[in-house]
Amino acid sequence: MTIQFSAASRSAQAQAHETTIGTSPILRIRSGAPPASCAASRTGTVLASMTLPSDWASVSSGVLSQVGTWEDLTADATGDAGHYEIVDSGGTVCHEQGTITTVATGTGDMLLSQATLGIVAGQRVYVSTFTRTWPGA
Repeated sequence: MTIQFSAASRSAQAQAHETTIGTSPILRIRSGAPPASCAASRTGTVLASMTLPSDWASVSSGVLSQVGTWEDLTADATGDAGHYEIVDSGGTVCHEQGTITTVATGTGDMLLSQATLGIVAGQRVYVSTFTRTWPGA
């Protein structure tokens, strides 16, 4: 039998994720593949970095969804986006990491709104879609 959780239980898990990460976390988009875990040394070059809104996610029926605008008006470096990390507001503790693709591809853990994964220093970088669905529905 597959384990199932109520929508309330899944929502509580998703809310705990947001609470643990905290308010105004930092999202960094990096080149290359993600490290083996959040605890591992960071890899790749930081291409874009943005402070997320104080209330950066909403939770409903076990789904955590992006709130507000997630953008870096001036990218830090040039390269191809490969992965992201969400760190606490102090920028020191990684709480989540995953892959990035474009909206056109739509297969990554995070989707960029631009046509390619190429980022050029100084350009605007915008995250169009970020959702997490907790298991056990």
